[in-house]
Amino acid sequence: MYTVELQKMVDKMHLVNLTPEIDISKRLISTPEINRPALQLAGFFNDFDADRIQLIGNVEYAYMYHNEMTSEERHICFSRLMGYNVPCIIFCRDLPVSDGMKKLAIAKGVPVFSTAKETTTVVAELVRWLQVELAPRISIHGVLVDVFGEGLLITGESGIGKSEAALELIKRGHRLVSDDVVEIKKVSDDTLVGSAPDVTRHLIELRGIGIIDVKTLYGVQSVKETQSINLVIRLEEWNKDKEYDRFGLEDKYTEFLGNKVVCNDIPVRPGRNLAIICEAAAINYRQKKMGYNAAKELQNRVMNNLRNSQQQ
Repeated sequence: MYTVELQKMVDKMHLVNLTPEIDISKRLISTPEINRPALQLAGFFNDFDADRIQLIGNVEYAYMYHNEMTSEERHICFSRLMGYNVPCIIFCRDLPVSDGMKKLAIAKGVPVFSTAKETTTVVAELVRWLQVELAPRISIHGVLVDVFGEGLLITGESGIGKSEAALELIKRGHRLVSDDVVEIKKVSDDTLVGSAPDVTRHLIELRGIGIIDVKTLYGVQSVKETQSINLVIRLEEWNKDKEYDRFGLEDKYTEFLGNKVVCNDIPVRPGRNLAIICEAAAINYRQKKMGYNAAKELQNRVMNNLRNSQQQ
């Protein structure tokens, strides 16, 4: 199970800490799901997930303060809620928090924050950010490049030319995400996001030259922090005895974290320009997404010619 520090979330969302007396440096969040505790404030705690962040919006606030609840009843409601040791409570829309509520939170050890944003906005931003931060992840050997907006993950044996192909792509105006090691996160059942480890970010290793800083040499327009992985280019040594796919009628796939990604096996031999091949693969992939498949178009033309020949 992956976790994210509560302080990191506070900094990301620009939350105002209403209980600075509580030390949040070691508090962790373990789930991207958010809870608006309307039922809990009414006293219903069956199947309550205490690991979720608790959000107080207009509805919850109106129930507590405009539904003829006494201060004692509000104290009991929040005392029960905080008794489950929830990660934190966030009051949205700059809703005022009483001194008694703050004292109760400090006594229970539950941090309370405030934000001017609307509740639905906070939910959307928090869930999207936490899903990335808490996503399952792996690290693989490869190079990730943004080519025409498509994330190309170039893999293959060490020394086959992955970094050299990436450098040529950068010179042609594309952007480097990671070289050598790519950290892959599964943010949804359809999306894999790749990034570089902090240690090697923006760096490329070229045998015979050493380490170069892409951001310094080619400018900030040549690098990117993260990129969804859309296509895998698997480089391999040319084998004259192997039968390679020459038409591409059917897509091949590789799998990461349970998600399938289209994969093209590219044989490497002297004289082949890998950067141009990678560009062509990216454009062809995008074209297929838009509904046009050149291989099927060729197949249709051949079949039409055969039918016309038979009719004549």
